Amino acid sequence: VQLQASGGGLVQPGGSLRLSCAPSGRIFSINDMGWYRQAPGKQRELVAKITSGGTTDYADSVEGRFTISRDNPKNTVYLQMDSLKPEDTAVYYCKARFIESWGGHFRSYWGQGTQVTVSS
Repeated sequence: VQLQASGGGLVQPGGSLRLSCAPSGRIFSINDMGWYRQAPGKQRELVAKITSGGTTDYADSVEGRFTISRDNPKNTVYLQMDSLKPEDTAVYYCKARFIESWGGHFRSYWGQGTQVTVSS
């Protein structure tokens, strides 16, 4: 089972994009999910995360512009990105902790990354 992310692309400053991410197959249980990003020459950083109960946390740089949400029956996490700025340009990675099958343990998985480019 892998995490599959989608929704990246090229958008003008001030525009919006919505990212989504979900496991590629059936899993036993899932808890925290989140989004990270990595710009060229920079370290990967947390963008937003959400617990299984819906508690959210955001990086200061995206607070008020990005919204993370999840659809628990679908095991899917979303990142709605509004008022995008050129400095939001990066590869966005989803991350989730889940148990792949009965009897397993929670472990963290990363998605493959999706490019978001904000440019006029």
